[in-house]
Amino acid sequence: MEESAGPEPPAEALELLRIELEPERSGRSRPEALDGSLSRNALRKRRNWERRLAARRSRRADEKRRRKQLRRAEEAGGARTAGGGGGGEDSARHSTRHSTRAAKALVRQRLADARAAGQRLCVDLSVSDSMSAKETSRLAAQIRRLYGSNRRAARPFHLYLAGLRKDSLLFRECRRMNDGFQDYAMDVTERSFLELFPPDAIVYLTPDAEQALDLVDPHKVYILGGLVDESVRKKVTYRKACEGGVSSARLPIDEHMVKRVNGKNFHSQVLAINQVFDILLSFCDTGSWPAALARGVPPGKGYEVCPETVP
Repeated sequence: MEESAGPEPPAEALELLRIELEPERSGRSRPEALDGSLSRNALRKRRNWERRLAARRSRRADEKRRRKQLRRAEEAGGARTAGGGGGGEDSARHSTRHSTRAAKALVRQRLADARAAGQRLCVDLSVSDSMSAKETSRLAAQIRRLYGSNRRAARPFHLYLAGLRKDSLLFRECRRMNDGFQDYAMDVTERSFLELFPPDAIVYLTPDAEQALDLVDPHKVYILGGLVDESVRKKVTYRKACEGGVSSARLPIDEHMVKRVNGKNFHSQVLAINQVFDILLSFCDTGSWPAALARGVPPGKGYEVCPETVP
């Protein structure tokens, strides 16, 4: 005769009861703990993982509070130092903060002076709608690098972004990828560059132009075509210049550089807008096209400066 099934042993019953009550004590819903398919070992691992996660969050919160308290203490120490008190360490921190503020103020002043009377450069973004999402993101990154170069320049340019609509993907990407984009010290407008400047003052820089750029004229405004084109459409920016009835020019790569032998036999004069801008900045600083091109044209383009013109 088989024995009748009796009640579960007390220890096992208590353990099951403890597992059922555990989520209620933590105040959080844990449906996995109620799933009969999970073993006690899996439940224990789950609880350990949650405890480690909570501990990590707690440490982050403590570290954030500690940094905040330290920052307040440093500010208070700086104020005491300014008033004649405090030790050498407080004085050094105050001096560092003062130097940082002074450097930022100098950058702001240079950019303000450039917007008043600096060399003008405009990025034409009117063709950005024809780009893919990937190409648009790459262009937004180039705009960030271009602006960063201008901030670091001893003689920054007056920058314009023309044809940038606020409902465009490019505008959203610029806001997403570039911290403080709305506060950039540049003129951003939905208007065309043809509406901003007189045609006789415009020089559209395009690699397909026949005329090489000889110098950077302070009375001209130079246009860069804001286009990332992985499909390599031909003469897009050159056609924009022709359609607008404005003059065009190319960087004097053929005049000061030679093709370098490489395994892929690849040679290209198509540069990103930030690379073209860095070349213009360097030329304005040095007055030397070989020096500017050597610094700005990436080796991967397959060109090198003519040996006899290396500065």
